Amino acid sequence: MEKVKTVYDHIKSNNIKTAILVALFPILFIALIFLFVWMVAPLPKAIDTTTMVAIPTFVACFIWLGISWVFGDSMMLSSANAIEIHDNEKQYLEVFRSVENVALAAGLPRPRIYVINDESLNAFATGRSPKDASIALTSGIIKKLDKLELQGVIAHEMAHIGNRDIRLDMILVTGIGVTVFAADIIMRSALYGGNRSSDEKNNNGAILLMVWLAFMVFNFIITPLLRMAVSRKREFAADATGAKITRNPAGLAAALRKITKDSRVESLDKVKSMSAMCIADPTAPREFISEAFATHPPVAERIKRLENM
Repeated sequence: MEKVKTVYDHIKSNNIKTAILVALFPILFIALIFLFVWMVAPLPKAIDTTTMVAIPTFVACFIWLGISWVFGDSMMLSSANAIEIHDNEKQYLEVFRSVENVALAAGLPRPRIYVINDESLNAFATGRSPKDASIALTSGIIKKLDKLELQGVIAHEMAHIGNRDIRLDMILVTGIGVTVFAADIIMRSALYGGNRSSDEKNNNGAILLMVWLAFMVFNFIITPLLRMAVSRKREFAADATGAKITRNPAGLAAALRKITKDSRVESLDKVKSMSAMCIADPTAPREFISEAFATHPPVAERIKRLENM
């Protein structure tokens, strides 16, 4: 007889898969540069070039991550046109009670609460750590979900906070931004090289071109696939953790059924990097998108897993 998976089994499985996917980012980045350069240069030169490219890129990632660490959450909330609400506003007292109850059950500090003036149904969490986290809810999700459904959504977002998913996504977004910028610098270097001999210039130009191609493959094929895979695993983990917090998987499942009918948040249409942070894709629906590039797992699969817990 097949063993029935518990909430803890789902959380453990998703955490292991996430760790593997995150480890693949630097491994594939280094491997791509080495293999592409090796096509046009001897082995020692390929190793030296890979080292010369990888080390500055990783250093730049850490520097930019520090900047994102300080200003990232406020930038995200500003992009969504989110407005902070307070517990002395009568129309939001029930929201504050729900957030406080869920935070208490999760063993986490109560996050700051923001509202996005949009009649759609969506939510996201941001912040450097549980101590300075924030949850943003659309006005539509507050109005259209009942108490247990809204608690399920809040628990899902609290799960992202407790599981440090915000920190993970910030690292991934930072890494992507730096590698795209580095690829542009490399292409400019290849096009406008200094005064060297013709043979040396051609050789270095070929190497730079291959490094640039490696960056392109990494940025526009490998990275989107891996990042979306990580995002989907974290959504499953947040669903499972949220169900554990509320002891009510059915509440979140019912909320997801309503959310999937109208999850578009107009203020986020042009901020695609935030799509993976929301409980459902907040951007305008596209006629065709491969599941491999989707920011979220299929809602039907998420509901099925919740109902089986």
